[in-house]
Amino acid sequence: MITENNLILIGKAGDKEICLNPSQLNRHGFIAGASGTGKTVTLKVIAESLSELGVPTVIADVKGDLSGMIVPGDEDGIRERWQSMGIKEYDVKKYPVHFFDVYQKTGHPIRSVMQEMGPMLLSRIMDLTDAQQGVLNIIFRIAKDMELEILDLKDLQAMAIYVGEHAKEYTAKYGNVAKQSVGAIQRKLLELETEGGDLFFGQPALEIEDWMVTEKGMGVMNMIECEELFQHPLLYSTFLLWMLNELYEKLPEVGDLDKPKIVFFFDEAHLLFDSAPKQLLQKIEQTVRLIRSKGVSVFFITQNPTDIPNSVLSQLSHRIQHSLRAYTPSEIKNVKVAADAFRANPDFDTFEAITALKTGQALVSALDEDGAPTIVQKTKILPPHSSMKIADSYKVQYAIESDSIYGKYERTIDNQSAYEDLPDIYAAEDEMKAKAEEAKQQEKEEAARKKAEEREAAREAAKKKTWQEQMARKASNKLQNELVNMGVRSAKKLLKNLLK
Repeated sequence: MITENNLILIGKAGDKEICLNPSQLNRHGFIAGASGTGKTVTLKVIAESLSELGVPTVIADVKGDLSGMIVPGDEDGIRERWQSMGIKEYDVKKYPVHFFDVYQKTGHPIRSVMQEMGPMLLSRIMDLTDAQQGVLNIIFRIAKDMELEILDLKDLQAMAIYVGEHAKEYTAKYGNVAKQSVGAIQRKLLELETEGGDLFFGQPALEIEDWMVTEKGMGVMNMIECEELFQHPLLYSTFLLWMLNELYEKLPEVGDLDKPKIVFFFDEAHLLFDSAPKQLLQKIEQTVRLIRSKGVSVFFITQNPTDIPNSVLSQLSHRIQHSLRAYTPSEIKNVKVAADAFRANPDFDTFEAITALKTGQALVSALDEDGAPTIVQKTKILPPHSSMKIADSYKVQYAIESDSIYGKYERTIDNQSAYEDLPDIYAAEDEMKAKAEEAKQQEKEEAARKKAEEREAAREAAKKKTWQEQMARKASNKLQNELVNMGVRSAKKLLKNLLK
């Protein structure tokens, strides 16, 4: 509900209106509380008011119970609550919703092109070591140098195999390509594929601009079906970080605005932070800190604010705390931490109030127009305008098929990329190897032929030499015989002359 001053009325503390100032929403916030205490109602009230202000939202629907936004609420069922809060005029209505689903079952597909996400972001998502990250960088660089596109998961898997097989060849030029690192990357990619990464990475990629739209002056609620997605923490982390990173990269710096450009609600946030690797948490912290200058607001919805890392929690200035239980020592400690996060109200004890809140009540501290946190107030949350029930599946399907972007993302496009190009490269390499082998064989045969010719020439030369030697010996023997015969004749003649 929007007040005359364009503030978001979320409830009342007695007669005092408790509002969120849209100009301060880029300081982010959280909605916390035990199951069944009214967190979903609070989320709906804020999201509905933002829609009325013309601000689009992106809502991660983890429990599958937010589809009722497309159906007007039950006026009879909430009239008593309106009246108990002194609200005379309060209508029911439906809101424009675009449904999305990474698994492509109950909404428009959400896809991202892998090379646009890049090796740095992928390394953090997959929790790779420095050495493995270095190899992933090399894989992307080699693909670029080879003019190969890495668009989807199978492209990167194919490139990892190719680089692993050619590791020795690439090490001299790009640096050490350890086969162990390549193997680790392949295992992480297989894990990502198992969780549905083959659906998330591909084309056509979602254009973030399609989330930042209005219909008839109302901000569109982009509902992300996460009931299945949050059960796959690696892909859920991938999706979350890609989404925030896309906004940070593509939106211009705008500073402080009178209202945010878009607001994100991440339900059951503890499911994300419980399993996120350290590098991913650091990236989320950095992105949440920097993205507010782009006019983007983020709300985390969780059971206990201690579920959110301190580095992220410290950046959440709008705090809405529903009831928490405090039976065990650890629960009491958590309640104390939650109570200490508020600016104290002298009229009540914050710790006691948190454990005594009824369903539909919350402790609220927001930022005033000067950016200072307000004193915590015990607040009765307004009922939403739309239905609290899950919308019938046929109504959801009708909403999907009749919205402004239907047909844009429904058909998968598998463009020519590394996976399709690598078989030709392998074939060319095999052909080159075959030609090299053939040339090597021809060279070997030519060398053998020359060697045989040399041996034959040597044999002929040896035979000729032997024959010449034989002739020389015969001539020598003949000459010797001639000389001997001449000597004998000369001696006989001399002897004959002497005898005369």
